[in-house]
Amino acid sequence: MNNLLFIFIFFLILAALLLALNILLAPHKPDFAKVSQYECGFAPIPGQTRTIFQIHFMIVALLFLIFDLEILLLFPLAVSLYQISIFGFTVGIIFFIVLTVGFVLEIGSGAITLTNLNENNNTSTTNQRRTHP
Repeated sequence: MNNLLFIFIFFLILAALLLALNILLAPHKPDFAKVSQYECGFAPIPGQTRTIFQIHFMIVALLFLIFDLEILLLFPLAVSLYQISIFGFTVGIIFFIVLTVGFVLEIGSGAITLTNLNENNNTSTTNQRRTHP
């Protein structure tokens, strides 16, 4: 049998075996921290995976991923700056300027602005207290 095929089959079997052992042997003891609200503010609902959520979190994650990968493309430029001469440096600077302009446009369009739901709720309850004696 081909060595590469053997490695793929071996690791698939190993992954399935380790996953099965984890399901069988792992303790399931939910405590207060595990069943409390997530960092994004959503309360966990046992047995329900489909729920309505705000798209702001997804947009920020996608923007972070895009800019993180583009910044990662600048790393080889920084490592080989002595070998690429002035042409490579110029291409890197143009790339960085395009990246910065895109980032400024996204901030200007409000794509990265997040709303804090707790502040909105506190403001509305404060306003209600002021209007109702």
